[in-house]
Amino acid sequence: MNEIKTVLEHAEQHCKASGTRLTPKRRGILKELLKSGKALSAYELTDLFNKESKESIPTMSVYRILDFLEDENLVHKLNLANKYIACAHISCDHSHAIPQFLICRQCTKCVEINIDKATIGEIQKKVENADFQLTKPQLEMHCICNDCK
Repeated sequence: MNEIKTVLEHAEQHCKASGTRLTPKRRGILKELLKSGKALSAYELTDLFNKESKESIPTMSVYRILDFLEDENLVHKLNLANKYIACAHISCDHSHAIPQFLICRQCTKCVEINIDKATIGEIQKKVENADFQLTKPQLEMHCICNDCK
């Protein structure tokens, strides 16, 4: 829990530096993502937040909060699963590489790893050779984690 507190403090500093605020509701949604350690939908986050908080929040507000957190690079949207996960690099001081997400098909545990720039360069060449433009190089891979195996 101490680690989550540290990450939330970094997220707050990040928002201040970019001229935004990590409001209590935004903080609460990010905290639930950090605690879960897996990908969650907006509806799952709404339920978790409403159980933990004295005030309830509608799902539409959670979607707006997730949009904000994604714009601030504090969460990532997993498009294939239509779920969200906290960025694994919130408290890092280095520049971030392109993320790749390993998602367990059974328990939805999700791990963020980085993709080598040369690998993305090769993928980008193949995309351009197929007459497309790469707009978001994030990769998502469905796997089975060792706990579920």
